[in-house]
Amino acid sequence: MALLSDRQKDELHKSMLEYLHTSNFTAAYNALKEDTGVEYTPDPKAKYAGLLEKKWTSVIRLQKKIMDLETRNASLQEELSIAPSKRAAMQADWVPRAPAAHVLTGHRGHITRVAFHPQYSILASASEDATVKIWDWETGEFERTLKGHHRAVHDVDFDHKGHLLVTCSSDLFIKIWDSENEWKNTKTLSGHDHSVSSVRFMPGDQYIVSASRDSTIRVFDVASTHLVRTISGHSEWVRCAVPSDDGRLLASASKDKTAKLWDPLTGECKGELRGHDNELEAVCFAPVAAYAAIRELAGLPNVGPKGPGAYVATGSRDKTVKLWDVQSGQMIKNLAGHDNWVRALVFHPSGKLLLSAADDKTIRVWELSTGRCMKTVEAHSHFVATLAWGRQRVSTAKSNGADAKVGEAEKLVNVVASAGVDQIIKIWLP
Repeated sequence: MALLSDRQKDELHKSMLEYLHTSNFTAAYNALKEDTGVEYTPDPKAKYAGLLEKKWTSVIRLQKKIMDLETRNASLQEELSIAPSKRAAMQADWVPRAPAAHVLTGHRGHITRVAFHPQYSILASASEDATVKIWDWETGEFERTLKGHHRAVHDVDFDHKGHLLVTCSSDLFIKIWDSENEWKNTKTLSGHDHSVSSVRFMPGDQYIVSASRDSTIRVFDVASTHLVRTISGHSEWVRCAVPSDDGRLLASASKDKTAKLWDPLTGECKGELRGHDNELEAVCFAPVAAYAAIRELAGLPNVGPKGPGAYVATGSRDKTVKLWDVQSGQMIKNLAGHDNWVRALVFHPSGKLLLSAADDKTIRVWELSTGRCMKTVEAHSHFVATLAWGRQRVSTAKSNGADAKVGEAEKLVNVVASAGVDQIIKIWLP
């Protein structure tokens, strides 16, 4: 009772006496009055009437409020712990594991490609049903369908700010959509003589590069939509063409069983990678973060090229993934393990792992420093055609996704999307 002042003690005693009197606890009333020495005459109109009960019910209300706040706080803490930025910070070596967090349905044809928005929780998917669909990958909710192509859509890519989306199709057209203006189709580009199988923004977003079944790679100016350059050299269908992070090189994969390296400014072929026994389906530049692990795999000292474009990975219908040294054209390692065509490749942001997707319905995780398959994820019920890692950058510095530097790849958010012939997209989250 030492915590109470004399006045508070007096009020408490009188409230208790009033309560005991109104409850007819006469013996207790007399005993308390004698022990405390308080002079008190019960009065139903006095301020002490019902005071103890009021205080008691307000304490119960406060306790309930505290418990509700504690529950809410625990819930927010849990939400925070699974928020993308927190996940990425906590789990630098995270890889997908079943089950997927979201299963997105809605396409009526095979899904050919998925692409993440660089800043928001938006995913775009391209399909053989001639549409592109926009989704919120964090909630798993469908947002809209983009219609404009008349045949299968084969590729989709965002510019580095996420303002524009580019798509390509078997209808021979490349289309640009404005995400800032109701996803309107603002530009349509033509020039290929057969199905356009891939299209990507070049770093800087001034140009786009496309690959086609007409055996060519073409570079277009985004602003004017003019064809800037036609690059020839493959003897067969070019499945895809992708730029290096600095835009100084293009890598292409073809039905002619080769991958080639090109100077996008001149169209000159800078190298040819031969070694696959069947058509190539995918090619991917290794991020700078992966160089140390790749050199360890190759038994090389950790010195050499420091800029983008030094190493590439290829995936083929011969069921293998191969790692290559771009400068020498030499194969570093053959990664065998898939039981069917390899369709898609993506490097882990940590630079330690490579993920591959194949027609054996799995995603495999390869440890780059050893070439060992660390994990196999039973991903889909049919062929897996596309795989993408979230591009959204964690705000650990002042820079946002648009201003982030090349070396910040390890801060990419932990989210993977896969899709294919089963017409569903799976979102894999920690």
